[in-house]
Amino acid sequence: MSTEGIEAVFLTTHNWGKAAKFFQALGYKLEFETDHHSGQLRNGIGPYLFIAEIPEHQATEAHLVLKVSEPEALQSDAIMDVVTPFEDTHWGTREMTVRDPDGRIWRLQASRKD
Repeated sequence: MSTEGIEAVFLTTHNWGKAAKFFQALGYKLEFETDHHSGQLRNGIGPYLFIAEIPEHQATEAHLVLKVSEPEALQSDAIMDVVTPFEDTHWGTREMTVRDPDGRIWRLQASRKD
């Protein structure tokens, strides 16, 4: 089982509007905006950029999201340090969080099987 490359870059921000305008100035196009201060932008055919606003007291983060076609194969992989198992998201995918040997967090995203 392997990943299929980078699916997305997930960023948190303290100001959705300013962050969206910054990336739009860099050539990203807004694909959609949610009603809770977040949205998805894309520039060409590469990974999409998803930005979510968080409260000021939380530290901002950036995560690469890797695309997975067979999530069941990862669930049982003993080398994986699973932080959170695959769970359905409210945006229509399944997501798993793992930690690499150096302590970095990675998000793995798969299609939801409804």
